[in-house]
Amino acid sequence: MPVVLHWFLPTTGDSRSIVGVDDRGGHSTHTSASEKAYREPGLDYLVDVARAAERNGFTGVLTPTGTWCEDAWLTTAAIAQHTSTLKFLVAFRPGSLSPTLAAQMAATFQRISGGRLMLNIVTGSDAAEQQRFGDWLDKDERYARTGEFLSVLRGAWNGPYDFDGKHYQVAGAFAPRRFEQPPIYFGGSSPAALDVAAEHTDVYLTWGEPPAAVASKIALVKKRADREIRFGIRLHVITRDTAEEAWAVANSLLDALTPEQIEKAQSSLRQADSVGQQRMLDLHGGRLDALEIYPNLWAGVGLVRPGAGTALVGSHTEVADRIAEYHELGIDEFILSGYPHLEEAYHAGEGLIPELRRRNLLSGANE
Repeated sequence: MPVVLHWFLPTTGDSRSIVGVDDRGGHSTHTSASEKAYREPGLDYLVDVARAAERNGFTGVLTPTGTWCEDAWLTTAAIAQHTSTLKFLVAFRPGSLSPTLAAQMAATFQRISGGRLMLNIVTGSDAAEQQRFGDWLDKDERYARTGEFLSVLRGAWNGPYDFDGKHYQVAGAFAPRRFEQPPIYFGGSSPAALDVAAEHTDVYLTWGEPPAAVASKIALVKKRADREIRFGIRLHVITRDTAEEAWAVANSLLDALTPEQIEKAQSSLRQADSVGQQRMLDLHGGRLDALEIYPNLWAGVGLVRPGAGTALVGSHTEVADRIAEYHELGIDEFILSGYPHLEEAYHAGEGLIPELRRRNLLSGANE
């Protein structure tokens, strides 16, 4: 299967600096170095980013979820009216709404957008944030609930559907009228997460780790699954005509961070009960002198940013080499991003995507 490329909508705001962790443990771009360059996540700007992704050949855009994000459902429904072919990978947490309502929302989105919805199920890794939304389950119970949620969601799409579980009990659930069922994307590194992925998801997502670690996770999911699953990876990207240009940009991102900001962010990130987050932290250990953890794979973003913390850095040829290497492992979908997201969509679209086309790696959706 060829490569499918997606971009990212910065619904927490955008900047020429790395989105870090604020005083409350959430995403923030407000640092002393980036204050003047901060871009509010207003509809006009997000439409600009979405259109840049569409014009440059990306299939879809991931819209994140969380306290500091604009609501992904509402934002993408609005942006869909300003784009033509771009798809929307809408992230949301199962504990925030009923699975039957989610099934109806997905059906409505598919009809009004012309079938451009994809769903990213986020179980949640930060207990404090989960509790902010009234969710007091521990991690394993959250994953158990996610499994039930996905059973009801798919059941409602093909309903009427009855379900009697620990977390959900529904009778006659269904989504009205005909629609194209969207694919379900899901990620997680704990054994409980891998079990949910193996049973319920269409695309298993991992954050950017060295190829050997990614291959190991793919093998774990495949071992648990008795059906075909596609695999995707979430990475930042700094791609330029030359490697020197790309690494200069990466170093400038570090120059905008103070040691105090890095230590504060690292302390906050270490509190997360996410196995994936701890794997991101282990890649660099907070050290600034060991950030290229594999050729062209740079862990500098994860010094201050929660979640996906690695970037592909290099010339267009080098970044294409790494994408091809991950693709050989079984990764078909790549969700990329960069700071700022508007300009970086053009750097990738004008340099990296033509190189991938030259190698016949791209799917028809990216043509």
